[in-house]
Parts: sequence; C-alpha cells; structure tokens
Amino acid sequence: MTGPDAPAVVVVGDAGLDVVARHDGPIVHGGDARAEVRLTGGGAGANTALWLRACGARPTLVARVGDDTGGRLVRAELEAAGVRCAFAVDPDAATCCVVVLVDGEGQRSMLPDRGANARFAPADVAPAALAGAAHLHLSGYVLLDPTSRPAGLAALAAARAAGLSTSVDPQAAALLTDPDAFLADVRGVDLLLPNIAELRALTGRSDPAAAGDLLGTVGAVAVTAGPAGASWVDAAGVVSVPAPPATCVDSTGAGDAFDAGVLTAWLRGAGPEAAVRAGVRAGSDAVRQVGAQPVRSPGG
Repeated sequence: MTGPDAPAVVVVGDAGLDVVARHDGPIVHGGDARAEVRLTGGGAGANTALWLRACGARPTLVARVGDDTGGRLVRAELEAAGVRCAFAVDPDAATCCVVVLVDGEGQRSMLPDRGANARFAPADVAPAALAGAAHLHLSGYVLLDPTSRPAGLAALAAARAAGLSTSVDPQAAALLTDPDAFLADVRGVDLLLPNIAELRALTGRSDPAAAGDLLGTVGAVAVTAGPAGASWVDAAGVVSVPAPPATCVDSTGAGDAFDAGVLTAWLRGAGPEAAVRAGVRAGSDAVRQVGAQPVRSPGG
C-alpha cells in the first residue's frame, strides 16, 4: 500500500514476458531435460516498477511493446498491480521475450530477445510521463544497446531538465565492453546501482570501496554483492550491511528488487544504511520465489 509520502518514480526500461524453466539436472545438448516451466512478466524496467510498487512507491513505466498479445498482457498485468504505463506501441516488432534457465541452485542463464524494446526511441519518452515525478530510474540495458541508447540519453536529459533526481542500474557486466563510454553516458547521475560483477567491469576491482573511483562521475553508488549483502559508497565513505538469510529459489530479478528497495527508502529521506538495508531486504524477498516480479495475492 502507498501512503502520503509515497515517492513518484519514473522507470525507463524493458517490459516483456519471461519463460522461466527450472531444471535440476544439466541441459542436455541435442536431447531433453525435464523442467518446470512458467510464463511470467519480465523485463528489468517492469520488474523494478513492480518492486517499487511493492515497496510503497508510485511507479510509472516508460517502455516500448509490440502491438500483440504479449504487449497487451504485459500492460494489463502491470496496470492491475498499480503501475502506470506510458507505453509506445510498435506496429512491427514483437514484445520482448526472455527465456530464463534456472538451475537447481537458483542461478539463472538468460536468452533475451529485446524485440520492441530495441526500437525504443527518444520520442517514446513523453514529457507527460515525467509530470509530478520526483525521480527517474533508467535500466542500463537501454544504454547498452546502440539502437535504444539515444532514448536512454534523452530520458536522463529530460529528467535533469525537469529537476528530477536520477539513478541507473548497469544491469549486465558482459555488455559493459566500453566502460569509459558507459560512464560518460551516466555522468551526473545521482545514484549508480551496480552489482559486484558490474563494478569490476567499470573499475577493474571487486571491492565495494572501488566504487569510490566512480564518485565525481556519479553522486553515490549502491553496490550489491548478493548473499554477501550490499554497500553504499559516497563522499562520506563506505557503509556495508549483510543480507538476511534466504534460501535462493530463483535469483532472477533480485537486482531489480534491490534497486526498488533502495530507491523507495532513499527518496523517503532514509540515510545510506537504512536505504541499503531496505534494498537487501527486497532482494532477499525476490530470491525466495520463482520469477522476477513480486507475487501478488489474488485481487491484491
């Protein structure tokens, strides 16, 4: 439930469908491997928006979907959960779909088809979507795909012009092949939200203190280390907190949940330690369930 202090957050990122296949044994090349398969909502932008709603924020999701059954299903599910959708509808490209392979330890491998998300354009960031918001959060997937990068830059520029604070999650260490270019794109962002692998790609080091190298480019860094917890790094130093115990069923979306927990607490005025604790709490909730998005009770 949201209250009078609920921050209004615009999320810019992917929305789509996830086909989640949980398999206990190894994938058999050229053969069969039994799995438990579910169809769920997905996309880093949609995941973060739904976790923001679960944490008590008022999210708007700016994304591009196809003019197809998948796009209509995604919109209906998000709106039913309380997310405002500011979608561009692509007449030619299909809605994003990701095949997620989850092993017996809850770790995931992803086969993404960004579909319409890859055609996300500056014109898709309508000024009306930012009206009344306090903050804009951008998924790094938008910046790391050359076809959608101009839209990501346009979103950050529009947020600054409107006086909104900003944050970016790099999202994918494997795609950070040009860290200097990425850091140039996020210069001036208030909060960067990498995991340890992404921090290593950006700084060459895995110690959370390495995030200090990014200060001056961004205002602060909240870095998550999965079961080891997370840290907040700013000009005042490093604040680290442990993660609560959690049995990992599916790690998909844990970073998106962490982002939502941190942002909701921070935008409500919480200090670094309280904000990071809120992030690891949301991330721990995420890994206890199958799928990247918070489980919604019937009618809730």
